[in-house]
Amino acid sequence: MANASVVTTRRSSMTLTWIAFWLLVVGGVNWLLVGLFRFDLVAAIFGAESSVARAVYVLVGIAAVYCAFAIPALRTSVAARV
Repeated sequence: MANASVVTTRRSSMTLTWIAFWLLVVGGVNWLLVGLFRFDLVAAIFGAESSVARAVYVLVGIAAVYCAFAIPALRTSVAARV
């Protein structure tokens, strides 16, 4: 029974990591557009000063902090299993 909870926890962790990764990709593409063309895609979609745009920026920032800690931990976890 303990094995099932470990698998569920690991699956949840991987799902969260993938969501954070894709949020980072969205943020990276947005910054690429800002840097190259001075075009903020998030602001264009949701409005420059909208609360939704701010929420997207906050989520991308949280994803960056999460990935800064989670991805090295995943690497250590995978190395330990090999």
